[in-house]
Amino acid sequence: MTISRREFAQVLASASVAGMALSRWAEADAASAEQGLYDLPPLGTGAGHVSLLHMTDCHAQLLPLHFREPSVNLGVAGMAGQMPHLVGEHLLKRTGVRPGSALAHAYTFIDFERAARRYGRVGGFAHLATLVKRMKASRPGALLLDGGDTWQGSATSLWTNAQDMVDACLALGVDVMTGHWEFTFGMERVKQIVERDFKGRLDFVAQNVKTTDFGDPVFAPYTLREINGVKLAIVGQAFPYTPIANPRHLVRDWEFGIQDQNLQKVVDEARAQGAALVVLLSHNGMDVDLKLAGRVRGLDAILGGHTHDGVPVAVPVANGGPTAGGTTLVTNAGSNGKFLGVLDLHAQGGKLVNWRYRLLPVFANQLRPDPAMQALIDKVRAPYASKLAETLAVTDGLLYRRGNFNGSWDQLVCDALMDVRGAEIAFSPGFRWGTTLLPGQAITRELMMDQLAITYPHATVTEMTGEFIKTVLEDVADNLFNPDPYYQQGGDMVRVGGMSYALNPTAAMGSRISDMRLAGKPIEAGKRYKVAGWAPVAEDAASAGHPPVWDVVEGWLKSRPAGRVSPRKINTPRLIGMQGNPGLA
Repeated sequence: MTISRREFAQVLASASVAGMALSRWAEADAASAEQGLYDLPPLGTGAGHVSLLHMTDCHAQLLPLHFREPSVNLGVAGMAGQMPHLVGEHLLKRTGVRPGSALAHAYTFIDFERAARRYGRVGGFAHLATLVKRMKASRPGALLLDGGDTWQGSATSLWTNAQDMVDACLALGVDVMTGHWEFTFGMERVKQIVERDFKGRLDFVAQNVKTTDFGDPVFAPYTLREINGVKLAIVGQAFPYTPIANPRHLVRDWEFGIQDQNLQKVVDEARAQGAALVVLLSHNGMDVDLKLAGRVRGLDAILGGHTHDGVPVAVPVANGGPTAGGTTLVTNAGSNGKFLGVLDLHAQGGKLVNWRYRLLPVFANQLRPDPAMQALIDKVRAPYASKLAETLAVTDGLLYRRGNFNGSWDQLVCDALMDVRGAEIAFSPGFRWGTTLLPGQAITRELMMDQLAITYPHATVTEMTGEFIKTVLEDVADNLFNPDPYYQQGGDMVRVGGMSYALNPTAAMGSRISDMRLAGKPIEAGKRYKVAGWAPVAEDAASAGHPPVWDVVEGWLKSRPAGRVSPRKINTPRLIGMQGNPGLA
């Protein structure tokens, strides 16, 4: 698919918000789109100029895909109405992006199905490779930074023990990375990749990962690079709550945490080593990064990930330090390979004096695939091609996962768990990753695995009291809606099937959940209910005989009448006190 001349003109008209220098391509046809859409001259070249390219949370997606942005991304307390908690028209209005444009499609969920068919797929490592090469060619010395959540999220990454993504990232030219889901492959595998595959080629940095016995650094806290006469320090910040959000036993010898006091020491050390610019490559999540930016002096920028927020602008935060007038730029570059962040910096006299940030959508139709990367992708996928391509069913509705509450993919998983496991209620984790399927698209094994591919996939059935169910929901709600970002410890709200409930995000801890019902009747505190779930963090789950969740979901898909999956009725809570919140469409 290609876009028409008229449609491309709309891309040009709206692209100014991202700073894309596109006016001279206003009369171009679609064949010239790559040259025009990504014609982004550097802020400057030569002495004092540094450029950083940033990708994050690609979740092992090597091929172009569809990915719907959230219609619910609620901000509470001081974050209400602030980036990144703006969705749909609220985000477009704040950033000046033109409704109906390609950028509006990239940044929002608005009219998603029609826009997705119009503008095509996004991402794909072969297309990303073309864009990275283009940006590096115009920016001598530019570095490519990877914010993590790179090795997990696909069948081939799971089946190759992450080797397909390791090879692809090295071929892409990643210079520095940090991690989160990478750690779910276990300590030994992570160390093997860092010490064997990455050695001398890619720096894995994480100042906040230390041994549990003596507190020794597990990885280098930062790396120093000199670019165009500027000494640059890139500090790593791995996901601080890995042992809570994921199984503790996979990283039993390591401790994590935000560790902002240690980060201050690392920044000060880097400055003492002569760094004129200090950048944090973070997997904290954007709310945490915004708070941290105001607490740690001497950070020029934070290139963030984890929360999958595609934020078109850099948010300046006063940090109380002398660098760049005491300001830290906070960014977040989306997910699933949809975007490449481009941060151009100009240092003079040992400090930052000018900058420019752009978040470029990776439109697969407008970027020619890089031949070498495409050949690598074809090679690593070849042994699994027939298994990946098998059609399990066809969806009649849009299937997506992204937002504070259930998406239709989450609902499908919950429905399958309840039907197959004979449960009254189902819980599915608040994961943000997973590709989107358009109505009429085949659900292949690969696309199903995009939702389920983890190293602890066991599907469980447990009896829970009504009181315990409320405790679970309250705990997750506090992780998501705690007014202090440092206490927000993971993904979005647990996805729920079978039961309904009300939620007040601004209520006190322990008082957010109310009116829990099953089949219209109140859930009783002392009564026991059969609850299905998956992804247990307990170490003994693998030995307890629980089937992997993909077996459960695949069997359910194959049993659909006429091989069709009807549109899912999405189970979302009744929200209290959220009227007018711009994080709610």
